Amino acid sequence: MTDTHFVEPDDVESLAFDWGVLKWLHTPDVTGGDRFSAGVVRLKPGKGHERHTHPESDEILYVLRGEGRQEVGDETREIAAGELVFVPEGVEHGTENTGWEPLLLLAVYAPPGPEAQLREQPDCEVVPAGELPTGDAVEPGDGDP
Repeated sequence: MTDTHFVEPDDVESLAFDWGVLKWLHTPDVTGGDRFSAGVVRLKPGKGHERHTHPESDEILYVLRGEGRQEVGDETREIAAGELVFVPEGVEHGTENTGWEPLLLLAVYAPPGPEAQLREQPDCEVVPAGELPTGDAVEPGDGDP
């Protein structure tokens, strides 16, 4: 799918991990736009991912729902719905869901690229568009991506 203006979650594959699920709704492959990528990240309660970097992309995380702890460089703070986190390229960062419900984030990379690297990780289950992730990636009642 390319050169599209409207994308629904069922239109794209899911990337499922033991900590949650990602759906990349805007990438060069999905919409044809190549300046940034954007997707929805759902972290399960009590879960997070290891600190990491994106050497060639800035990242923006916008908290849509839930609460968590965000590390950026040597700074750590609690985050909640309505907050935005900016992570410059090459800065180590990590996110953890500290709440009882899924932590839902809008993630943006500029330029795109890190989303393709996530897809290639050995612990990533690629779930085809329109299908629901199974196993540890989804909990009953999650309801988002």
